[in-house]
Amino acid sequence: MPRSPSKPKSKARIAAYRGGLRAEALAAWYLRCKFYRIIARRAKTPLGEIDLIVQRAGTIVFVEVKARASAAREGETLEAVNQRRISHAAQYWLARHRASADTDLRFDVIFLAPWRWPRHVINAFDVS
Repeated sequence: MPRSPSKPKSKARIAAYRGGLRAEALAAWYLRCKFYRIIARRAKTPLGEIDLIVQRAGTIVFVEVKARASAAREGETLEAVNQRRISHAAQYWLARHRASADTDLRFDVIFLAPWRWPRHVINAFDVS
């Protein structure tokens, strides 16, 4: 079946996509250095995408990666994280991976900014 025609992507959109891939790769390496095991990267579900799914000490962690040009607005960025979308996507992922359903869960956020160490916000939000 031939591919459906789509609009050409702008250079800015392509650059943003590649920047997101780099940020997620950097966050994955950072978490590996902290002894997390990467389970999935860019896990796509019908309800949304989860940037990273990692595990450490029996806890499944769903990680949202946020790359910004400046570290000054991390608080605003944390409030802008779509917690509902991430939690629904995580529930869908857990339903598809039943072996992981009985483990502890956590939602983290990693902030990345140029010339700064990654900032890992552990248990950034609670979905009870």
